[in-house]
Order: sequence, then structure tokens, then C-alpha cells
Amino acid sequence: MAETGRSPIRAPSLTDAIIPLAVLACLISAALAMFGLDALDGPVQVALVLCCMVAALIAVKNGHRWEEVQSAGQGALASVTSAIFILLAVGALIGVWNLSGTIPTLVYYGIQVLTPGWYYAAAAVICGVVAMTIGSSWTTAGTIGVGLVAIATMLGVSPAITAGAVISGAYLGDKTSPLSETTVLAAQMVKVDVYAHIKRQVWTSLPAFAIAVAVFLILGLATDTGDVDAVPTSVELQSLDQVYWITPLTLLPLVLLAVLSIRKVPASLALAFSALFAGVLGAFLQPEVMRDFVGGADNAVVGSIKGVWSAMANGFTIDSGTSEIDQLLSRGGMDSMLPTLWLIIGAVTFGALLEGFGLISRLLDPLIRAATSTGRLFLSVFACAFGLNVVAGDQYIALVLPTRIFRAEFAKRGLGPANLSRLAADCGTVTSPLVPWNSCGAFMAAVLGVPTLLYLPYCIFNLASPVLSVVYGFTGFTIEHVTPVADPPAEQPAA
Repeated sequence: MAETGRSPIRAPSLTDAIIPLAVLACLISAALAMFGLDALDGPVQVALVLCCMVAALIAVKNGHRWEEVQSAGQGALASVTSAIFILLAVGALIGVWNLSGTIPTLVYYGIQVLTPGWYYAAAAVICGVVAMTIGSSWTTAGTIGVGLVAIATMLGVSPAITAGAVISGAYLGDKTSPLSETTVLAAQMVKVDVYAHIKRQVWTSLPAFAIAVAVFLILGLATDTGDVDAVPTSVELQSLDQVYWITPLTLLPLVLLAVLSIRKVPASLALAFSALFAGVLGAFLQPEVMRDFVGGADNAVVGSIKGVWSAMANGFTIDSGTSEIDQLLSRGGMDSMLPTLWLIIGAVTFGALLEGFGLISRLLDPLIRAATSTGRLFLSVFACAFGLNVVAGDQYIALVLPTRIFRAEFAKRGLGPANLSRLAADCGTVTSPLVPWNSCGAFMAAVLGVPTLLYLPYCIFNLASPVLSVVYGFTGFTIEHVTPVADPPAEQPAA
């Protein structure tokens, strides 16, 4: 029974669905044109907030109450609570790991072992192994990835290519590890066993990663034979060795993080414990660095607490006399993540409004009707998943919605559900770090220190995976067929 005095709710028109996306495209383009890569320091966030207002006004025009708009926004914020705490924990960890010597030790050992010729490929493989072990692309990039990008700077190779290699390896693990929450979620959404889902993933993940490693080897060989001197100077190595006590003991926080991750401790807690443990070690192993950072203190205990606290809050800074070292290690802190959080909040709120008030469905219905072949259906899933990464700004939305929307259509056509879970992961999870305002793209740019638009061309695995998945749809290769279901049960809308 309709509420007295309330206007009837109207279904959104195609124009209603297009307007917010058109406004988003115009504002993002204007922000990038006017501010360049600095657009992600505020202008893009403002654009997303304005787009939220446009979507909200359309919802109100169609008869929805303002309280419903507020509720949708609150739901969006609730959905990123975990990401917020992970981001803050990573910021704290980077600051304290620089203070305690963990990252400097990784850099010191790494530049003596790794060489430019195979550095990019090695970075991808290392991150792939770590991510498959712990099941988290964010933790891998925020720890090992930070060290590898730092080593790249010292070796004289490209930080942008290294970031692409790090992300390629991190998302190989995110897609294929049974410990990954996105892997488990993709399997659950289509009601298949997680290991059956992983086996299906192998057909696209391994070829895509092989392509990535081959490309990185070629890029590395080209770098190795270039004119740029890629050999780290002895001055830089001596500077690290003189400022810090370089010892394997400083790598214990990394070992603790790996153990906690394998034992499935929540990522934010594991990162925070590792940061605090690194701070305790740093007080004993790097007392001079700690004393210089806090400007001296009468009480060593109080000074150490102040140093760890400050590094977690505002990051670590150093004046070693070597500009390369200072630039490399002066970063981190929870406050460094605040622009990224602003970006994520704006993006997921915009996506929640589009989903909650039927604007996304209005756009996708014609797309499904036009997909008359299996290849076109696969292409439609890709367009849906990648498009949601762009407009909704969150990989979980880009993973969950396509599986909900296309599950019945796959069943009608006799396509096994594991086909859809693989396709959604290839096109939703993997493409999320390629969008600057997506939660994953913003995170990777923040922790690796490389803008999304610079590392994007080198995320070879992330580009190859969706291409292979769609090609398989057109060719029929590895496509699992089942008995068609004439009238599958409709998906229930999300709460």
C-alpha cells in the first residue's frame, strides 16, 4: 500500500541512467585536462562528489525520498569500512618499516642480488608467489611491492614498469589463491566449489601471466642495454649501511606479517601488528635513527614511543645527506592515505546510488538482449564488470553485480556457472587497479608511489586476463557446457 502523500516511484529512463555517467565523464576529463596527474589530489574527488549529487537528484525526481538516498550512502560507507582500516594500517606500516630499517634492508640486499636485465620479471614472479601464499593483492603490494619499487629507483630502472610487474604478480595470487576473499566470493556467487573455480581460472591466469613475464623480460633486456646507468652507486649503498644497522633481524616484521596472513588474521590487524612489532625492534636495532627522527629525547623509552607514534601518524622523514635515500625513505603515515580514502568514499557512494536506484540495470538490460551469441555474452559481462569498476569505483561491486545479473542468462544458455565466476574475476577483480578512482587503483597508486595512469600500460597480466577470457567465449575454448535451465530462479536484490 502506497504511503499517503508520497509520489509514486517511477522506473528510471535511459536518459536518467546516462546523465550521471555523462557528467562523470565530463568532470573527470576536465579534471585530468586542467590538473594532469595532480587531479587525483582533490579535483577528481570533487568530481565524484558532484556526480553523487546528480545521481541523488535523479533518484528524488523519480519519487525516492531523501532518507532513501542517505541510506544508500550509508550502505556504501559500510561496504568500504574494511578497506579504510587496511589503507590506514598500510600507511602506518610503511612509515614504521622505514623507521625500523625493514624497507632499507630489503633495498640494501635487493640491489645487490637483482639486476636490471631480469628485474621486472623477477618482481612479477616474487609478488605472484607471495600473493598466492597469503591471498591478498593489497598486502603484497603494500609490503613487498613497496620494497621492489624502492629497489627499482636505486637500480635506475623504471618505477612505473616495476609497479606494473608488482600489480601483475599480486593479482595472479588474488585470482588463484584459495585464501583470497575475492576468489572465495566469486565462487560463492555462482554456487561452485572454490577449487573448481580456481581450476577454471588457471586456463586464463597462467597464459596471461606467462605473457606478462615474457613482456617484462623483453622490457628488462631493453633496459639493460640502454644508455641509462642502472648500477647502484657505492655512495648510495654506503649511505644506507651508515644510517641503518643492516641485519636480517629487521626483516622479522615481514616474517610476522606472512605468518599472520597465512593464519587468516584480518589484514588490517596483521598489518597493524607488524607495524607495532617493527617499531619495538626499531627501538633496539636503530636507536640513532629513532633519536634523530624525534629530535632527541631525554628518555629513550619515551623517545621511541614518540617516534613510532609519529611514523604511524605522519610518516617517516630522514636527512641522510644523500637525496636519493631521503626521497626513497621519507614517506608513509596514516595521513598520506587520506586523499585516497576521500577518493574511495566518493567513488563507492556514486556506485551505490547508481545501483540502488536502478540506473545500472537500466543500462544493462539492452546489453543482455543484444548478446545473441556466447562470445557477445562474454563481451557483455566484460563491459559490465569493467564499466562498474569505472563508475562504481569498487572491485566488489564489479565482481558481485555481473554474477547476479548474468547468472540466469548463463543457466538458460547451458553455460556452466564456473564460466561466469572466471569471467567475472578476469574482468572485474583484475581490471580494478587500472582505474585511478577505483578503490584498488587508488590504493596501488598511493602505496607504490606511482600514478595509476603511469603504471597502467605495464599491468600486462591485468590487461591480458580479460582479453583471453573474452576470446575463449568467442572460440569456445575451455567453455564448460551444462544442461540448459529454461526458467532459472530470479536473483534476489541485494539487501
